[in-house]
Amino acid sequence: MMTNNDRKLIDWPTFIRALILLLAVVIPLVLIQDAGKEFVNNLNSLITQNVGFLYLILGLGIFFFLLYVGFSKNGHVKLGEHGEKPEFNTFSWAAMLFCAGIGSSILYWGTIEWAFYYQGPPFGIDPEAQQVEAIQWASTYGIFHWGPIAWAIYTLPALPIAYFYYVRKKPILKISEACRPLIGHLADSPLGTIIDVLFMFGLMGGAGTTLALGTPMIASGVSDLTGLDDTMMMRTVILVLCTTIFAISAYSGLKRGIKVLSDLNLWLSIFLLAFVLIFGPTVFLFNTTTNSIGLILDNFFHMSTWTEPFGDINGFVDTGFPEGWTVFYWAWWLVYAPFVGLFIARISRGRTIRQMIFGTLLYGTFGCILFFGIMGNFGLWLQLSGEFDVLSVLNTYGAPVAIIAIINQLPFAKLIVLIFTVLAIIFLATTFDSSSYILASVTQKEVGEEPIRWNRLFWAFALCIMPLTLMYLGGLNTLQTASIVGGFPLIFIMTMLGWSFMRASTEDIQASNKYEPKTIVLDHRKIRERLRQTREQRKTQPRQVSVVDVKRKNDRNNKDDS
Repeated sequence: MMTNNDRKLIDWPTFIRALILLLAVVIPLVLIQDAGKEFVNNLNSLITQNVGFLYLILGLGIFFFLLYVGFSKNGHVKLGEHGEKPEFNTFSWAAMLFCAGIGSSILYWGTIEWAFYYQGPPFGIDPEAQQVEAIQWASTYGIFHWGPIAWAIYTLPALPIAYFYYVRKKPILKISEACRPLIGHLADSPLGTIIDVLFMFGLMGGAGTTLALGTPMIASGVSDLTGLDDTMMMRTVILVLCTTIFAISAYSGLKRGIKVLSDLNLWLSIFLLAFVLIFGPTVFLFNTTTNSIGLILDNFFHMSTWTEPFGDINGFVDTGFPEGWTVFYWAWWLVYAPFVGLFIARISRGRTIRQMIFGTLLYGTFGCILFFGIMGNFGLWLQLSGEFDVLSVLNTYGAPVAIIAIINQLPFAKLIVLIFTVLAIIFLATTFDSSSYILASVTQKEVGEEPIRWNRLFWAFALCIMPLTLMYLGGLNTLQTASIVGGFPLIFIMTMLGWSFMRASTEDIQASNKYEPKTIVLDHRKIRERLRQTREQRKTQPRQVSVVDVKRKNDRNNKDDS
């Protein structure tokens, strides 16, 4: 029940405008599906094909910016009071940031993404004539797309948000508030509301993407276990179940809800990965993953900046790989970044900026390497060894069926499919749980320990009802594309967030009592004057006779007397 105090805490302009924008996009996609889909897809093509290079430059720039911050004096700043311990232990902290950042999508793409690269490899490679190269890149590009640049994009918004929340003690979890050092009082104007609403719209569209991928995969697992047909009713029941789980978790709060789900998620993930590693082709998985890491290290800059510049010129093959994969992924991470950054900031109390940066980069990247290196390469091994034709099932029945078919090739298949399906449900619930927590935080003027409960529950169900409606009527994939198109301004907002953090933290560090400038400025005129004065003082002062000089003089006198 809403109290008068709750009404005062809610940021009603942001709350209402976010809903209006969402309805303004969803209703046309429902009423005029074909025209809406064509318009959104054309706009997406216009952005990815003409300014895709901006996404690539931004991704690489954010990665090196975070490395700089991590090793600079700004990275030593603690998020909290002196002597304050981290709010969550390292295991739970890593579990929560990982589950919030990737959701059930890691189960989907980690298992099957290699197959798309195998059939359509990068760099114009012919999958038939250059099979070895195609196979190597198939097992590599997924790790790259879910690797350090992705997690760097996620981490950047966490810097200013965590800094203002824990260091400057402003109980506001908003993107607009994090931009205040640059835009000043405009953070309280309609511009600040627009920034927050764009973030919320992008998050809802991104959540819809996760839902679009996760629900069919879970339905395929349930169908395999029960023998029931994969119908829309089954998917609806799955959505309701996931919604119930994350609604209860959201109502329970951060420590009793999200933390418990994330810990359970991580333990189930460890069990699943260990099982596949032990009972699968262990040596092949180690060798292929190691080779993939080497390929990434050897080609990191090429992969990060490849735009296929000659693709539209006669005589050259236009594969569309950079726009269809790398640019798309970087745009997807950007849409999710403010949400994940807000969440990482919220759970990082008691850690330093450096610990938050390198912890997120390392734990996030390592977790994705394990999923792609074990789950993905297991599917690749099935294809190469002839044990199971993954590509045939994928092209005939689609990715969700192919994923469950891969899991069925393991020993104790039904048990592992059950664990895989439960893990996917919890992953989906955890992502939506974290999303509703952050959406509730953004729509409040202040956030104490937790957002208001009814506000969390409202956004929990809003996140479910909107994609569920589109799933029945069509247009979920179009909403995903629309969210990425709508997230284009985040390119500039991300730049503002990094700038805001550096300006605010540097000003505070320089104003602190313990600040000691590391730059040495030499005034040559003063130095010459000081040297001249020293020489003159030496000339005017009587020469000091040392013990050594006295001894030498006595020795000479004794020698003369003899």
